[in-house]
Amino acid sequence: MKLTYRGVQYENNTPVVETTEGEVAGKYRGLDWRFHELKKPLHLQPRANLTYRGITYEVHPALTSDVSVKPNAAYISTQAKARGLMRNQVLNFKKRQKSMLSRANAEIGLK
Repeated sequence: MKLTYRGVQYENNTPVVETTEGEVAGKYRGLDWRFHELKKPLHLQPRANLTYRGITYEVHPALTSDVSVKPNAAYISTQAKARGLMRNQVLNFKKRQKSMLSRANAEIGLK
């Protein structure tokens, strides 16, 4: 797809991601849904030739053919994702609670 930004034309190549349907499924507001899992881990490193004050540099230089790039985590289970989401939800709730208490203390005049 050809795109233009401020008069500069460039080509946008959207990667194709192959997925498989997961085992976990359900209904939400009357619609069926199912988790999709990647067939192979997605690892993208965009290359960009940029210019800053007249000096051209490359953000992510091309990798040589003998170097193999492997992602850090091959697969994260659905349970681990759910556990992480729940943990973040609890931490955000505690942060909001602490903020509200400190505001209330400031209004009352406590330290």
